[in-house]
Amino acid sequence: MAETEDRDWQRLDKWLWCARVAKTRAECSRFVERGTVRLNRQPVDKPHAKLRPGDVLTLAFGGPEKGVVRVWRVLSLAERRGPAPEARGLYEEIS
Repeated sequence: MAETEDRDWQRLDKWLWCARVAKTRAECSRFVERGTVRLNRQPVDKPHAKLRPGDVLTLAFGGPEKGVVRVWRVLSLAERRGPAPEARGLYEEIS
């Protein structure tokens, strides 16, 4: 299967998997499909959404009772799913 991504963007679910949001890419896809992700303040429910460096992700983890919201600025696209320190280099947390 040929790689269809350009060098300036990456599928949202693949990037989330490389950033170690979940253990599998399928879990990352379901996370996006649940509507718990915003891309540049816009709700997104498509795992194939294009993600670029500089984009801002708002991620809602957990439920309404004990949920946590994280806001990340994408610093770079992932070349592979590496160890946690490498994954943390893909984004910066915005307070």
